[in-house]
Amino acid sequence: MATKSLNIEFPSPTSNPIRHNWTQEEAEALFNQPFNDLLYRAQKLHRQFFNPNELQISTLLSIKTGSCPEDCAYCPQSAHYNTGLEKEKLISVERVLEAANAAKEAGATRFCMGAAWRRPTDKDLDQVCKMVKAVQNIGLETCVTLGMLKENQAKVLKESGLDYYNHNIDTSENYYSEIISTRTFNDRIDTISHVRKAGINVCAGGIVGMGESKEDRAGMLKTLANMPSHPESVPINMLVRAPGTPLANVNNVDPFEFIRTIAVSRIMMPGSIVRLSAGRNEMNDSTQALCFLAGANSIFYGDSLLTTENPQMLQDQALFDRLGLRPMVPKVANEKD
Repeated sequence: MATKSLNIEFPSPTSNPIRHNWTQEEAEALFNQPFNDLLYRAQKLHRQFFNPNELQISTLLSIKTGSCPEDCAYCPQSAHYNTGLEKEKLISVERVLEAANAAKEAGATRFCMGAAWRRPTDKDLDQVCKMVKAVQNIGLETCVTLGMLKENQAKVLKESGLDYYNHNIDTSENYYSEIISTRTFNDRIDTISHVRKAGINVCAGGIVGMGESKEDRAGMLKTLANMPSHPESVPINMLVRAPGTPLANVNNVDPFEFIRTIAVSRIMMPGSIVRLSAGRNEMNDSTQALCFLAGANSIFYGDSLLTTENPQMLQDQALFDRLGLRPMVPKVANEKD
């Protein structure tokens, strides 16, 4: 069956392919490209901006688990659902440092900390800032995801030396209300704006496989690509169907549609790190390899992601050896003065 397509010319290596004016029609046309053509375009751009055989390696730690007041339909940490998750209050700086040292020893260059909050209190933020400084002191880039931020809270995190703030938009603006009702799509955009204004690198992406359409995936990437500055990191997650959540029984997304999302992310945001994020435990080696070919150049390294399983490090190392992939050396950590 024929699919609609637009004649989108692939930029030459000497031109600047970074754009902030993508239309919905252009984004959808990219998704409708023949698979081989799409991957060719994505891989060509990948090689223009990055070494195609290098991966940025991050490790993610849950520093406060469960009891989140948000009702995100995919999240086992939401207080709205009975998922059997063991709840935990904000952990100590010492425990964070122990995990960060282990991550560094295993080869990670960025350490990410996630807390299940709607928005941190100023008291909580003070403790997180201590964690950021401690992790930074051992030579790792730092990233946190704490929910919504006020403008002054973003400034406090900047002053602590934070390198990245993660705040995913999850899906398109049109589909957002199907997934979350306790905060708006614009709430997400506002937090990202506060982070950008404070001078912190932005990590923002979304989730594939929540029942959204191809048009929704195109809309999500259009929103990210049309920001005044592209997110420095763009995590693309495959839904992990957590028992007890409203999305526990949603149909699996076609792996080729997921790979297409990676490729379109690379084309629309060619200078961004595109992270193959949650859901890798459900992917075979061939799917992951195609994701790397499509432009993914970052992963989360470790046996778990907050509360969901992740491939074991030895399994990852074996795959990287087979593919000839090696860790990326960070160029700049927040371009510190």
